[in-house]
Amino acid sequence: MTIPYCDTIILSDLHLGSEVSRARDALRLLEHHYFERLILLGDIFCDLNFARLKKDHWRLLSYIRKLSNPKRGIEVVWVEGNHDHGLSLIMSHLVGIKVYQQYVWEYRGVRHLAVHGHQFDRFLTDNALLGSLASAAFLLLQKLDFRRQRFTKLIDRLDTRWRRHSPKVAAGALAHARAHNAQRVFCGHTHQAMQLAEDGVEYFNTGCWIQATATYITIDEEGAQIHEYAERSDDHYPGEERGDPAAEVAELPGAAGLLGDAEYEGVYS
Repeated sequence: MTIPYCDTIILSDLHLGSEVSRARDALRLLEHHYFERLILLGDIFCDLNFARLKKDHWRLLSYIRKLSNPKRGIEVVWVEGNHDHGLSLIMSHLVGIKVYQQYVWEYRGVRHLAVHGHQFDRFLTDNALLGSLASAAFLLLQKLDFRRQRFTKLIDRLDTRWRRHSPKVAAGALAHARAHNAQRVFCGHTHQAMQLAEDGVEYFNTGCWIQATATYITIDEEGAQIHEYAERSDDHYPGEERGDPAAEVAELPGAAGLLGDAEYEGVYS
């Protein structure tokens, strides 16, 4: 089976440490694509409490660290989200990649800009304490609703609609893109995948990986596209040596447990 190829993959709002994070699916997505650039567009963590990270979360972080090795020839970019705030130095050490407030690059003559999007959410910026309390309450609900997570996912969707921050973030991002002469701008934060164009600028939102529908963006010769993750029946392509981080990190001794690059020689080789 042919492995899909694109220049860039963008995903955001994994919220590692959350009970509803679909880290395992995100890992499978990355394993089953070839790409030149990976952009992690913020809120990769739920908060700074690494004790909440599960084995699947550490497996994904280990895989990202492997991809960031210069020998792989893959550019890995981490754009800071509001839940990632303060992680710049930690992440540079933990997975070996630089963390940006925003990231600008060009592909096929088109200027692209990636920013998490919380900067355009006035409710969040004007009510930082309330936002922190809401996040703490959401974590508690996740623990109480551990089995099916239906209630917490419903609350997340209702919160997004009530605050109506998807249109606000889109409007702010489009204005920001025009100010930086970008033709495409990408955000996360809202947990709602969407695409629109205005005055020659395209806006894309990556959605999230904590709901029943997980979404991501690819960029290739045909442009930028939003995709829904479709779970595969097979974890690895037959005949392809893709590496198996799930097996390699069966025993992780906490935050220091990320694997060295020598243990990943089977991937992209």
